[in-house]
Amino acid sequence: MKSSLSWAVATALLGFLLWRNGQTARTILIPTPDFPHGYYAEASHSEHCTSVKDTPSNGMRYCEDAAFWERVDSGGTIIGKVLLLSCDPNRKAWNTVMGPLSDPTPRGALWFYDIQDIEARPRQVTLEGYPEGHDFHPLGFDIYPSQPNQPHSNLFVVNHARNSSTIEQFVMSWDTPDRAQWVRTLSGPELVAPNALALTSQTSFYLTHDHRFTRRLPGVLGKTLPIIESTLALPLGWATHVTIPTTSTQSESQSATHITIASRIPFANGIAISPDGAQVAIASTTLCEVLFYSRDINTQALSLHGRVPTPFAPDNIIFDSSGSLIVAGHPHFQALVAVAANRTAARAPSWVVSITPTLIGAEAGVNQGQKEDSSRWDLDAPVPASRKVRGVLGYELRTLYQSDGSAFSAASTALRDAETGVVYIVGLYEDGLMVCSP
Repeated sequence: MKSSLSWAVATALLGFLLWRNGQTARTILIPTPDFPHGYYAEASHSEHCTSVKDTPSNGMRYCEDAAFWERVDSGGTIIGKVLLLSCDPNRKAWNTVMGPLSDPTPRGALWFYDIQDIEARPRQVTLEGYPEGHDFHPLGFDIYPSQPNQPHSNLFVVNHARNSSTIEQFVMSWDTPDRAQWVRTLSGPELVAPNALALTSQTSFYLTHDHRFTRRLPGVLGKTLPIIESTLALPLGWATHVTIPTTSTQSESQSATHITIASRIPFANGIAISPDGAQVAIASTTLCEVLFYSRDINTQALSLHGRVPTPFAPDNIIFDSSGSLIVAGHPHFQALVAVAANRTAARAPSWVVSITPTLIGAEAGVNQGQKEDSSRWDLDAPVPASRKVRGVLGYELRTLYQSDGSAFSAASTALRDAETGVVYIVGLYEDGLMVCSP
């Protein structure tokens, strides 16, 4: 009897996983042959999109994350903005998420780009005081806005070092944006698989963990369990709220507090806070969807209130100042794996969308086109999102950028400056930065 019950439970569980993951498989496992060389929603790609690189050294490549660093006045109005990037040219030799784990020695870097100076070139950020022999493989990061009454902004960076993953804290000054002073390393057993973070204050942040089982596990466990967790989209990822001590001594780094605020998320990846602070979004990469939460600003607690499927595996996400969520990701998983494995001529497609909340009611819809035909929307894009996923009432999803990988490969983060309309894109296995201006 017990054996029959066990088989019934196992069969039901397998059936549920196959049903739930079916859409994901159709979204990212089936190749899309008609992706364009390059598509930009607001203008001609060939005339309005430019690749910005660090020439001639080409050190600014394989950039996983990017963020605006803003300067605000005493009233909170933005009066300046630059772009920071986290890059690791050694990613094909050291990637704790996708593999391999062969050589952790060459360091990654942070980069600074003055987007308000048309003549500016990217500059590598000097990590002042960073310990000798301390690995630096940056992934997600965030920096606090520069304010008149605070001379420095805290910068926190996820670091996938050789022995364990850590959070590195730096401080930066607006007057010297190409220098970051190292403060301390946050470490501990709570940092299992940190991926992305979003600041809630100068000394606290939300942090996602993408896997329960990582490639750091010994022997065959590290080679199999993370793959099983990803392939079955097991709901083992989570997010925490981390608060650190205000003192800056390395010896006190262990006193950071970690409180779980969201759990049971398959491959919890990018995380972002809305401009008004009322919402938090988390990308679930292996389920191909973005989760929207209501946020209690006083307690940092989150309550799930919406899910929006994406036509690709979402990577990093960020709200623009208008309240739209900008999502970048990977529409073909096998192609991304081929690029990571350094296969000849491999290229991974890129897709960027905006998700904008809309009115809920008689006039609500995913976009104007859906009012007439709910199965067809986002029709300006060469590959409409409606070909891949269903629309969700209350949210408008619109393609901003597409490429078959020849113009730009493996997009992992995209930002849109709502004031200028300019879109900035970085790629997990791509050189430089794509800038598209309307």
